[in-house]
Amino acid sequence: MFNENLKILRKSKGFTQEELAIKVNVVRQTVSKWEKGLSVPDAEVLQKIADVLDVGVDELLGAEIKQENSKNEIAEQLARINEQMAVKNRRWGIFWKVVGIVLLISIIWNVLGAILFSTVTSSGTVQECVEETVIE
Repeated sequence: MFNENLKILRKSKGFTQEELAIKVNVVRQTVSKWEKGLSVPDAEVLQKIADVLDVGVDELLGAEIKQENSKNEIAEQLARINEQMAVKNRRWGIFWKVVGIVLLISIIWNVLGAILFSTVTSSGTVQECVEETVIE
C-alpha cells in the first residue's frame, strides 16, 4: 500500500530517506516510519511527496482515485489507513501485555517455588517439618 509504494518510488527516483525528508520538510525518521507502515503523512505532506516523486497521489496510495480529488477525499483515505494501523498497533499492544503478564506470573511462581524449596530443604524433609509441627 502507501508504505511499499513510497519506498519503491523513492528508490526508483534515486532518493535516500534523508534526501526525501529534506525535500518535504520532515526528519528522516518520519520517512522511515512511513515506509515501515507505522504512520502516514497528512494530506498536505502527501501532496508534497507526490510532487517531489513526480507521481500522482493516487499512485502513492495505491488506489484509483478520481482526477478531481479534493483534499477531503485524500484526508478520508488517510484516515482509513490510520485506523487500520491503529487496529494493528492495538493488537500488538495487547499481545505484548499478555506476554508480559505471563512472564511476570512465571517469575513470581519461580520465586515462590524457590522460597518454599529453600524453606523445606533448610529445615529437613517435609515429613520432619510436619512431625516438628505436630510435636510442638
